[in-house]
Order: sequence, then C-alpha cells, then structure tokens
Amino acid sequence: MPDNACHLTTSPALHALKHLEAITGAPVKRHRRGLSAKGAKAMLAWGRKPSAAKAEAVARKLGLPVVRLEDGFLRSVEPGAEPPVSLVWDDQGIYYDASLPCRLDTLLAQPSDLDEKARARELIRRWRAGRVSKYNHARELNYQHLKPYVLVVDQTFGDASVKYGQADPSSFEAMLKAALERFPRHRIVLKTHPDVVAGRKQGYFSQSAEAQSERVEWLGENVHAPALLEHADAVFCVTSQMGFEALLWGKETHVFGMPFYAGRGLTEDALPAPEFREPVSLEALVYAALVDYPRYVDPETGLRCEPERILDWLALQREQRERFPAQLYSPRVPLWKRKALSRFLAGSDVMDERKQPAPDGSTRVVWGLAESCVPVIRVEDGFIRSVGLGADLVQPQSWVMDDIGMYYDATRPSRLEQLLEEAEFKPGLLKRAAGLIESLKVSGTTKYNTGARDWQRPPGTERVLLVSGQVESDASIKFGSPVVKTNLELLKAVREQNPSAWVVYKPHPDVVAGLRTRGGGEEQGERWCDELILDQDMGHLLGQVDEVHTITSLTGFEALVRGLKVTCYGQPFYSGWGLATDIHPCPRRTRKRTLEELVAAALILYPTYISQVTEKFTTVETVLREIEVQRKSSAPEVGTLLRVSRALRRAWRF
Repeated sequence: MPDNACHLTTSPALHALKHLEAITGAPVKRHRRGLSAKGAKAMLAWGRKPSAAKAEAVARKLGLPVVRLEDGFLRSVEPGAEPPVSLVWDDQGIYYDASLPCRLDTLLAQPSDLDEKARARELIRRWRAGRVSKYNHARELNYQHLKPYVLVVDQTFGDASVKYGQADPSSFEAMLKAALERFPRHRIVLKTHPDVVAGRKQGYFSQSAEAQSERVEWLGENVHAPALLEHADAVFCVTSQMGFEALLWGKETHVFGMPFYAGRGLTEDALPAPEFREPVSLEALVYAALVDYPRYVDPETGLRCEPERILDWLALQREQRERFPAQLYSPRVPLWKRKALSRFLAGSDVMDERKQPAPDGSTRVVWGLAESCVPVIRVEDGFIRSVGLGADLVQPQSWVMDDIGMYYDATRPSRLEQLLEEAEFKPGLLKRAAGLIESLKVSGTTKYNTGARDWQRPPGTERVLLVSGQVESDASIKFGSPVVKTNLELLKAVREQNPSAWVVYKPHPDVVAGLRTRGGGEEQGERWCDELILDQDMGHLLGQVDEVHTITSLTGFEALVRGLKVTCYGQPFYSGWGLATDIHPCPRRTRKRTLEELVAAALILYPTYISQVTEKFTTVETVLREIEVQRKSSAPEVGTLLRVSRALRRAWRF
C-alpha cells in the first residue's frame, strides 16, 4: 500500500479494537461527516450487524469497497471484552451468510496442494492436542459417565448466524427430533448456554416438548467444548461453530442450518447446499478456515502471526488453567499479592477462608512453608522474577507452585527435586534449555535485574570469589542449610579455605535496601573479605568473577548457568546433581544431571510465568524478552535512589 493508505470505519467500537491496525496492515481512521477520505482503500464493517448498514451507506457515497470483519474461529481465552487474537477479513460477504458467496467460498474453489493438506492435518493434530476451542476460559469436565451419547447444540435465541444460516426456531425442533430418532439407544446431551439455564437468556429449546424427554440430558454448565466433543458418537447443530469443531475431532456431524462448513460433503445436511458450494476435503476446509481466511495477531508482541503460534499460545493457557482444582482456598493474602494470585491461578476460583471456611479435603494455597493441612499448593517467587525487588512490591512475572514441598526446603522432597531425580528430558526440551542458557548469558538476566553495572575486577587478580549474602531469617537457610546458618560463618569459611583469593562480598539487596534485617555479626563482614559491594547488578558481577560461594542463594544457580565454579555450603535446589561443589551434600539426590537438564527443570518445567503485556500465562523466553525491554526503557537510577534512601532512613551501614 502507498504510505498514505488507510482504512476507514464508522464504528467507534471497531476503531477502538486492540491490534486492529496489525490485522489490517494499515492505519484505521474513524470516518465522520465532512472529513476527507483521501488515501482510503476500504470501509471496514463488523459482519452483518446493524452498524454495518451505516458503513455500507457511507462506503457507497465515497465509492469505497466494504471489508467485513468478524471474530475468527480461534478468538481468545475469555469471551466478551477480551480482544480477539484473530479476525476474518472478507471483501465479498461474511462466512455465516449463506445467501451469497464470501471470501471463504472463493478460497475453497481453489485447488489445495500437498503442502497445504499436510499443514492442515498438523493444525488438526495441534487443535486436538492443545484441546482448544473458539473460547478457552471454561474448565473441562468429565462426561464419560453419560456414554453412549450424541451431542445436540442449542444456541441463544436471535443469534445472527441462525437467521443468515437459513434456519429458524423450527430447525432446532427438527434437529432434536432427528437425534432422538436416529440414535434410539443413545442419551441425548443437550448443550445450552449457562444464561439460558439461569433464565437470563432464552434458547431455542426453552419451550420445547421434545427437550423434556427422559432421554434428554440438559447441560447448562459453562464447559469447555472438547470435553463434550471427544466422547460424543455424533454431533447435531444448526449453525454453531461446534459443528466445525466436531469435524476437527473426527465426529459424524448433522447440520440443520447452512453454516460455512455445511454443504461441502463433510456433514449430514438437512438443507440443500447453495449452488456456489462444492464438495471439498476436510484438509481444504481447515486450511481455508484457519490459514487463509482469518488474520492473526500475536497477543504478546502485537504483530501479525500464523495460526500455529495462536494454537500454541492457547494450548498453554488451557494447560495452565487445568492444573489445579476448580476451587481453591487461601488464608489471608496481602492486598498487593491478590492481583498476582488471580493471574497465576487463573482457571481456578480462589476463596478467602476468612469469608468461607474450606471444607474438609479442599486444596489450600499458602505462601512458602506456612503451616497447612494437605492437600496444599505452596507458592513462592520464581527464579526469574521481575525488574525490581519483591520487597518494593514489584509485581512478579514468575511464581513456583509446589504441591509436594518447596524447592528451598532440603529437609523433604519438592516438585523440583522430584523432576531432577526421576524425569527423563526429551531432546526438544534440552535444546530449548540450551538456547535459554545462551540467552541468559547474553542478556545478563537474573532474578531481580536491578543495580549498577560498573564494577570491574581489580587489575592483576588471578582468582576473584563472589560471596553472595542472604537474609538470615529466610526459610531457605533454616530449612536448606543444616550446618552453616549465617553470612559471617560463610565469609569466614571462604576466607580460611581461600587465603590468597580476592574475596568480594555482596549482601542481599533487600538488606541493602533496609527492607530486611541484616544478619548477626554481619557488620564484621568487611574483616573477612577484600571488598564489599552494595549496589551492583548480579548479572554484571557474574561476568567479572571466577567463582561463587554461597549457602543457598539463587546466585549459585545463576553462576552455574554462566559456566562458573560454584561451592555450596548449604543444600540449595541446584546442589547434589554433580554440577556444584557440595560441602554438605543432600543424601536424597542421587542422579548426575547436565546443566541443560537442571535448567529445563528449574526454568521451564517448574515455574509458572505471566506476561506483562497480556497478564496471561506465558513462557520463560517471553518473560526474558519483556524484562530486557523493561530494563532498556526504565531509568536504573530510580530503583537505586529508592533503595539508598531507605537504607539511609534505616541508618543501615557496614
């Protein structure tokens, strides 16, 4: 398009749609009377909604073509206000209007090549494996106890796809009657909208006599579609997208309207096909409907992408949302953590035990090693957390949620220890871990990513040792170090064993900031080291030293990732696997692991990550990218001044 090319719309709602210009590939301007339409290539309208009539009238006056947009067949996690990750782009009609050909029909008239068919089969495989649907917020429920059953899909009364799909209320009656007659030995599972069951909306079966049959099982829960489709012996629908998804699941599909997937030789149709529709293969339909017809935008980058990326992203949301029971209970949660809790436990309802006591056997969510009866999910900050300290109330981008123990409690196993002791890691995962190691080395990303980057190792020193201080009251020392309990003990041991080395001591950043209490006798630390460093970025420091000595600090893990020698005086999660020198080894840890295996377990499989952009589940690679962007765009001196001012107020000094 020329540099001044744009699209117009008369709809304020459409104009405000997030990522619209990424979808359209050009600026979108809202047209008002009297404004110039110079450079406009098309008028955008939303399907066949009433607002589209205004767009059509203005387009005629301006001599512009109309392009109709609608939600794609992979829309989002939540329905409603959440922006869609795909829109269909149709300059001929719209897919749910069977009276006229649309862009999808034109695409299907073209022959498919072998590569397109292979890609379509892979899309079907991913669709099933990821258990995705148009919307992906609802939980899966098990309906196998209803087998054998056929699924009959209701729709909300007045749905535009019914009117434009050549159907009416009688179509639903005919559908249910046919299901009862054709499958006399099956239960009829009638899926209707939850609002219909609640009486807030009307469905097409609300007044149906056939629907009161003892063989009909009304289902009004807000359930994820694959849970119903997977075990159905057949699916009956009028114009619902559930019919298309039934084809993706390989189901016998009976259709009583004329949706986009009907009249193409793939379904049992009650209506004759429009003359412009011809039989096609399932692969051809899938390729046209999921690749060629919609346009996708990556929700994390805001850039155009392919359907495979969206399938992977939605599959991750599905997987994470199904991890824990639908209802969880938690004691008092600090106000600033509630928002994070709702994000990291999306898919489950977290009940406040102060308002509603947990029934016996309920799963509770607690912070760290707080006492709790089982079953319990223990929560702590992840290993790549944020730009800024948790004590500064900076929202986390990763948490670990452990239903066995907690990674820093060496007195008993944790989910992470179980992974490292028992799991077998596939080559693809190890390749991903190797890439992650390289990214961490290049970016210098650590847990908190704060501090200056100007310290240099003293000229002429052959061996520089970094001793990483900790908050001595932390559970990681109490439960993770059976012998060495204080920073001063650590410093003395390091100095005694390395008399000629240059020993650098870095206290914990929360202590430096005056947010946590310094350790007992820690003011004597300078006597046992050559240099004290207060405010330096840990990633930068690790590039300047040769070894790291620690009790249980995460710095030891970050040093291993960067290829440094690490000596552990406690039993942190990364010790005991043959990668560090362990002064007091943990006898439960018996396997030797590679660095790639350790990173795969600790940074890919164990934590949960949240994107700053979408506030939804994401990968460690995305969090690394977002942290790097944030570090480049934020002024490092702001955090430094905050910590220094707090330190002065607390009169903290070594």
